[in-house]
Amino acid sequence: MIVAGFVALHAHTVTAEQANSKPYNVLFIAIDDLNDWVGCLGGNPQAITPNFDRYARDHAMVMNKAYCPSTVCGPTRSALLTGKHATHTGVYGNGQNLKHAPKAKDLVTLPEYFGDHGYYTLSRGKIFHKHGVDEGQWAFQEFVKAKGSNGPTLWEEKPTLAGIKSGGTPFTWGAVKGPTEKTKDYATCAWAAEQLERDFDGKPFFMAVGLSKPHLSWYVPQEFFDLYPLDEIEAAPFNRNDLDDIVRKDGKPIFKPTARFLVADGNNMHKQANRAYLACVSYVDHCMGVLFDSLEKSQYADNTIVMIWGDHGWHLSEKMHYGKTGLWEESARVPFIVNVPGVTPPNTTCDGVVNLIDMYPTLIELCGLPPNPKNDGHSFTALLKNPSIKWDQPTLTTYQCKNHSITDGRYRYTWYGGRADGAEELYDHHTDPFEHTNLASDPSYKEVIVRLRQHVPTHHEPDSPSNPHDGLKKSRSQESSERKKARLK
Repeated sequence: MIVAGFVALHAHTVTAEQANSKPYNVLFIAIDDLNDWVGCLGGNPQAITPNFDRYARDHAMVMNKAYCPSTVCGPTRSALLTGKHATHTGVYGNGQNLKHAPKAKDLVTLPEYFGDHGYYTLSRGKIFHKHGVDEGQWAFQEFVKAKGSNGPTLWEEKPTLAGIKSGGTPFTWGAVKGPTEKTKDYATCAWAAEQLERDFDGKPFFMAVGLSKPHLSWYVPQEFFDLYPLDEIEAAPFNRNDLDDIVRKDGKPIFKPTARFLVADGNNMHKQANRAYLACVSYVDHCMGVLFDSLEKSQYADNTIVMIWGDHGWHLSEKMHYGKTGLWEESARVPFIVNVPGVTPPNTTCDGVVNLIDMYPTLIELCGLPPNPKNDGHSFTALLKNPSIKWDQPTLTTYQCKNHSITDGRYRYTWYGGRADGAEELYDHHTDPFEHTNLASDPSYKEVIVRLRQHVPTHHEPDSPSNPHDGLKKSRSQESSERKKARLK
């Protein structure tokens, strides 16, 4: 849906060439594990996010149907930063480093591409997935390791596991002592704000900023928990029979409630968990306010592209799941806020279907750089200029090898080729936005399935080597080294 009155109110929109005599800079902001529980994204009306909401209202376009290339941190970041889907690189999981993948290690990543074409590139925080000492620092001319502390714990909640393995990062939350200004994400945003006071020797800049929250564990200062009195929290609804119609060909269910869900459910702590996530989102919003204020006051306000994105969605009990990794809408849909001065109309919501992998070709087109023919994604520059045009080409999300989900903005079709011998799901978001009823076995939807199935990849690159202990250490490929030396000249 486009905000009412867009055409009349924004008739004065000018082209980028008219608005800017200087080349565009890029502010590229990643937020780890953020779903749509942000005010301007509408995912949860309880969310208190005044800085995101103000920025969207005054400056930016909200991409309402944006999706990730994968539903876990490592492969989605590897895909969007290399411009290649996991099916072409073999990077399907967090244990795989793109620099160790034969089909990915020599690809020119997005920041390297900008560095190769005259931009000054710098970064702080999580942009690439971390693998020991390798945090993707090789892709930037200037890299600052994120630092900061949450301070000593003031109080914390650790749901009783009762013999259940919760899996992954500890499923815990609580408030911490100490000033917010000393926390890691605040320090990262403050660093980015300071960079906007610099002169980059006459070069345009590509600055990547990575925030860690609301990734587990959910520890943030008390002031953010205080925004959400527990007795006023409404926990996300879920259907206890939601997984029953997702079955293998033999009729056996594919999924069951996850360990984290069982922990929260068994301890009657859904409201507490929802509150903790919301507190982390408001903390992120507070940190981002520092960066927004600095950008608006800076010399770069009128010629800096801003792309704010979450790397994948996150379930808060929906599908009896706390976390990512699924191929449902809650996992695959991501927050995506875009400001291209002179191009994007502010206070606008766009329903065009885009994928984070499309950022690479879009950014280089907007900045007048030559196309990278190796990109799998497609530029959505035309959609940014005219958000009301039809833009519903089906887009791909993958989790592990041979499990894929395709959406065109209305229907979501999922094929489990690796996990469940070709089992399928289909949902119609016009009638079932929460994906409660699997329509895959309904013959009246056969044509929809056939149409979307055509977009399921036919090539599946085998898993690249797993590298739990980063073998790169402090070295880099010769190609990356040569590119960096050339950029620094």
